[in-house]
Amino acid sequence: MHTTISPFTLARWKERQPGGVTRSGWRGTSAELGDILVVYPAGRDAPDAVSAEVRGGLIPTAVFETRGPHVDLVSMPTLNRSTLRVGDGLVHMSRNRWAPTHRGRALRMTYLGDSYRLRAISRRAYELSRRPDPEDPGSVVTVRQAGLGSGRRVTVRAAGRVLPADVCLAVLFTGVDRSVLTRRGAVRAGVSRALGFWAESQA
Repeated sequence: MHTTISPFTLARWKERQPGGVTRSGWRGTSAELGDILVVYPAGRDAPDAVSAEVRGGLIPTAVFETRGPHVDLVSMPTLNRSTLRVGDGLVHMSRNRWAPTHRGRALRMTYLGDSYRLRAISRRAYELSRRPDPEDPGSVVTVRQAGLGSGRRVTVRAAGRVLPADVCLAVLFTGVDRSVLTRRGAVRAGVSRALGFWAESQA
């Protein structure tokens, strides 16, 4: 189903769950696709894994999971050592971590024969594009964060012939650490992980 999507906003939320686990995310409503909820960590995390999930309305459920020793140091999944599933389907992902530009460092994905690219615009904004083909002009979904603290919001705008999976994938990455999509962010993430491992070794 292709459709036109009007802009919508997701608000920040945070809750302390039974057992002391704190979950965070974004929630809101799309006029065309219904209620949408992003949550991380998503409640299905193994001891060596952390995940984010998006669900609700007319979009498919998707889960982004990161595994490895570094997950003890993060509050949301990262693009390193990760897997992504939309429904029961596995999404193939690749990126060039050494590229000098935002475009070159973009995360490339393939789902059900469609090719996607997740590209950083800035630290607080990104876009997900689906490559056009002879029968489909493709789409671009832009996500921008604004505000501070509990007043934070993300605005989602879509152009083109949009699929529910397009919005699903775009919104899911509000719950994923995307810092490595920029060179400066990759440096910050590397330093943060190194300091975290050092602090653990001293404990």
